[in-house]
Amino acid sequence: MRLLLAEDEAMMAEAIVAYLTWHKHQVDWAPDGIKALDLASRNPYDCLILDVMMPGKDGISVLRQLRRDGSTCPAIFLTAKGELDDKTQGFEAGGDDYLTKPFAMEELVLRINALAKRGRAILTEKIRFADLTLDKDACTLSVGEQSCPLSHREFQLLIFFMQNPRVYFSADTLLDRVWGMDVEAEQGTVWTHISYLRKKMETLGSRASIVSKRGIGYALEETK
Repeated sequence: MRLLLAEDEAMMAEAIVAYLTWHKHQVDWAPDGIKALDLASRNPYDCLILDVMMPGKDGISVLRQLRRDGSTCPAIFLTAKGELDDKTQGFEAGGDDYLTKPFAMEELVLRINALAKRGRAILTEKIRFADLTLDKDACTLSVGEQSCPLSHREFQLLIFFMQNPRVYFSADTLLDRVWGMDVEAEQGTVWTHISYLRKKMETLGSRASIVSKRGIGYALEETK
């Protein structure tokens, strides 16, 4: 896989590049956010690994710009911060995963592989439920003539719901089926992404929604 690592700490970047290269990945390194944005805009990567705090342009701003430009490349944030607000900003910018420093190199590889595996499994076609149309090529959700972009993880979560409509799944099941058991994530992450999807469906004026039942889970249903 071809990866982009944006990390301003040279020693850490060198260690990550060496480890990922040993695992047979091709890695480009950007020492700041401006270089990262330039490389990501000009090259097709399989995954972006972005440090949140970087000179020139922070990782969240880099990804936010890439998403505005139409990029759907999976992205993992690296940061020394571990507060919920920082994670929320990363997910809202279109991030798919989050690693707090220090982390094990093995865990980074597992998360990269998990994102890539689910990305390859997505076929290039459209899937529909009620008035929703999910375009797998463009990674967009639409209702009629209105559409909005989805982050990689929102995309994967909605595909799962649309392929299994009206079936309730617990947060643990969604973590297993969408995030994968080889990736550490919390139930709050599931709720956060469902909340984002609900808001986008409401903005599009859809008659479908992801509903919840206490003690049971979540399901995609036609509610209007």
